[in-house]
Amino acid sequence: MGRQIKVMVVDDSAVVRKVMSAVLERDPEIRVIGVAPDPIFAIEKMRRDWPDVVTLDVEMPRMDGITFLGKLMAERPTPVVICSSLTTAGAETTLQALAAGAVAIITKPGLGVDDFLQDSSDDLIAAVKAAARANMGAVQRGQQARAQQREQQREHPAPRLAMAQTTERLVAIGTSTGGTVALETLLTELPRVSPGIVIVQHMPEMFTAAFAARLDGLCQIKVQEARDGQRVLPGQALIAPGGKHMQLTRSGAQYLVEVKDGPPVNRHKPSVDVLFRSVAKWAGKNAMGVIMTGMGDDGARGLKEMHDAGAYTLAQDEASCVVYGMPREAVKLGAADRILPLAALAAAIMKGKAET
Repeated sequence: MGRQIKVMVVDDSAVVRKVMSAVLERDPEIRVIGVAPDPIFAIEKMRRDWPDVVTLDVEMPRMDGITFLGKLMAERPTPVVICSSLTTAGAETTLQALAAGAVAIITKPGLGVDDFLQDSSDDLIAAVKAAARANMGAVQRGQQARAQQREQQREHPAPRLAMAQTTERLVAIGTSTGGTVALETLLTELPRVSPGIVIVQHMPEMFTAAFAARLDGLCQIKVQEARDGQRVLPGQALIAPGGKHMQLTRSGAQYLVEVKDGPPVNRHKPSVDVLFRSVAKWAGKNAMGVIMTGMGDDGARGLKEMHDAGAYTLAQDEASCVVYGMPREAVKLGAADRILPLAALAAAIMKGKAET
């Protein structure tokens, strides 16, 4: 066995600290080196033994998680997993944390501690392992690029570009760890006249609506959490709701999405594979598939099905990924026509296959 992943648990709840430590230490690859009720205590302990990953609550006394996260990213970038409650207010704060450099979200236990131990331990362990593999250089470069992008957009609003192909084109995007920031970078670069977009971002319930609303306020295109039966339209991106699968279907010449419950696929709900396979079936060569940063292999086989159905397929490159898992698996399968950096994906979407 290689070196264990050292974890610091920071949460103002003693019960949560105890439960999370117990869950994490069940895995032989993880060692909890300390716990702290707030960031002030945490940083004192971290200076003696710096962790590989920090799990961080966002609402704490003395210093909130967002402020602490900002200090970490400025002084010593360290992978952070945000622990958030399933509330609308919690979702908004968590999205701020992701924008500030956190790499993953877990939903922390409330009153049902025993249920959490049984139901969510795998998710917690997977999130910590994903964070330990995170490319913090890509996180920092992404933050700098977005700051520069926002400044340029204020000074030089993006022109209203035309698509290179017809409005029947459709783009399917799948992403996981690091994807919230990557999607913001990508979608804010798209002009109002762009293909219809369907997206699976691995996120817990309650977070996707807030995430979509946040992107909608930043982007020229319209961004929404998808509803069952909703039509896919040019200039609009639909994000699969957390806890539900999203599939593409077709009614005559119109693309629609189906949002339904079902068992997890590749341990995820929504699953990228579920979306991509439906896009291969119903859109075929009229579609483009994009697989982006994320741990695991969800979406790799679905992208291969899209590729084999005639769709044009792209994978984000390793240097710009926070976690180069999903794109790597797709590339290994021969599912990607091109491998591109995050900064080049928007232009590739607008050009389409014929002119790329």
